[in-house]
Amino acid sequence: MHETSIRRFAVDNLARVEGEGAMHLTIDDGTVTDLRFKIFEPPRFYEAFLRGRDLTEAPDITARICGICPVAYQTSASNAMEALLGIEIGPQLRRLRHLLYLGEWIESHALHIHLLHAPDFLGYQDGIAMAADHPDEVRRGLRMKRIGNDLMRLIGGREIHPVNPRVGGFHRAIRRDELDTLVDDLEWGLTAAEAVVTWVAGLPIPTADMDYEFVALSDPDTYAILDGRIVSSAGIDIPVDEWDDVFIEEHVEWSNALHARIRERGSYLVGPLARYALNHERLHPRALAAAAGVGLAPPVTNPFASIVVRAVEVVHAFATALDEIDRYEQPPEPFVTAPTRAGVGHGASEAPRGLLYHRYEVDDAGTITDARIVPPTSQNQKRIEDDLRIHVLAHLDLPDDRLQWELEQTIRNYDPCISCATHFLDLTVERR
Repeated sequence: MHETSIRRFAVDNLARVEGEGAMHLTIDDGTVTDLRFKIFEPPRFYEAFLRGRDLTEAPDITARICGICPVAYQTSASNAMEALLGIEIGPQLRRLRHLLYLGEWIESHALHIHLLHAPDFLGYQDGIAMAADHPDEVRRGLRMKRIGNDLMRLIGGREIHPVNPRVGGFHRAIRRDELDTLVDDLEWGLTAAEAVVTWVAGLPIPTADMDYEFVALSDPDTYAILDGRIVSSAGIDIPVDEWDDVFIEEHVEWSNALHARIRERGSYLVGPLARYALNHERLHPRALAAAAGVGLAPPVTNPFASIVVRAVEVVHAFATALDEIDRYEQPPEPFVTAPTRAGVGHGASEAPRGLLYHRYEVDDAGTITDARIVPPTSQNQKRIEDDLRIHVLAHLDLPDDRLQWELEQTIRNYDPCISCATHFLDLTVERR
């Protein structure tokens, strides 16, 4: 007979991960017999209360889904409605939208790297504790985040849930001299971001090698953020409006969040590692140089090294923002309109945490009759579970406290959205 030893414990205040969740783990004679990563935060019904609203309201309503990544929701919603209406924004409006999105990438990535993820590698419970021993790094991260927020505030009207973006462009087109006021800070940020790449590459990063199918948007001319085709490392190459032909979302009994998977295949990965694997060569030259300087060759299949890839993307964001400002000319009109018509619109963009897909059905009056939103964390949830299982199997000999720490870190590799909210991870371990 085996001696049965059941050990249970709960972490009731895991910060640095958004939402409310739990994980149940059962280890029976060296085998993981049950592992469930649960999301039990109640649904917020955004898709339901979008029904009956005018199509022009979608960007403003969906922005409220996330306080860290509102521009991602605004952009995907605008892309969907513009596709439905046949609107094509000009190069200057596109440049302005790109700049707004880059501001979001900067503030989100800088926050995650310095305050939410780095403490895991250095052995601190949170960024505040880390700041006592690493004040310069924390101050640098906060300043970088502020610059991203300033860019969002200038273009979007405010950094949290911007009010200036709209379907077809913006309510007001920003003047070039207004953007020029941020150049000095962006130049400082670019130099700082390059230093961050070196810093995070030197952290004690655990070794792992995962077999991912990477999925991201791709554009032949740029590192895709605003839009593009959906591609994967296993051969997917489709327009956004063919999403449902390839991907499916399913409910599992232990989670209120849907699990997404590729039909006939299984889990996949979106986010920085996917973008880097699929679009590396289209990074800004300064970002490519920073990556080469620390030996970061694509693809990166170690999820713990995602912090380094995020840092490279921050270099790209600062450098690209400076280039976009240099090329910017105020457009004659702040937005483009088109007659309302019935139809279905699909839109996607690359949020800091990965691909964000929207789909809307609209009637002749321009009223939304159906909405569907697939955020990055929903797409990654099944893959997170896969990573947890693999990590457990490789580290069964660890004591519970160390195993708990590394499983929490495994989750934080993904920066589940919204990363700055209080998160409750109730981790139960049974060893038999």
